[in-house]
Amino acid sequence: QVQLVESGGGFVQAGGSLRLSCRAPGSIRRVSNMAWYRQAPGKPLELVASISSDGRTNYENSVKGRFTISRDNVPIAEYLQMNSLRPEDTAAYYCYLDEVWHETGRFYREVWGQGTLVTVSA
Repeated sequence: QVQLVESGGGFVQAGGSLRLSCRAPGSIRRVSNMAWYRQAPGKPLELVASISSDGRTNYENSVKGRFTISRDNVPIAEYLQMNSLRPEDTAAYYCYLDEVWHETGRFYREVWGQGTLVTVSA
């Protein structure tokens, strides 16, 4: 299985910024689409942002203009820069890799990070 390492979550006041990171093992050679999801307490999982292998991005409406998703392809990593944070952004954030090619030739689908908690106070 592919183990992703997430970091960057924490506690911040409204209006502040955080940068989330998600790193894949060096044995991963290629990834197709990447994304960030979040889940607030008592709410369903929500797609926050996605980025394709050629850099095209999409954002959930409430984060447009505030969040920026980016990626590195060597080594594999993705990032979520979050500015102008609001209390309603409070959630556990998960990185997601759609299609993953390992150096051994193995292929994986739908790989998730362990989650990192973001708490925004009013």
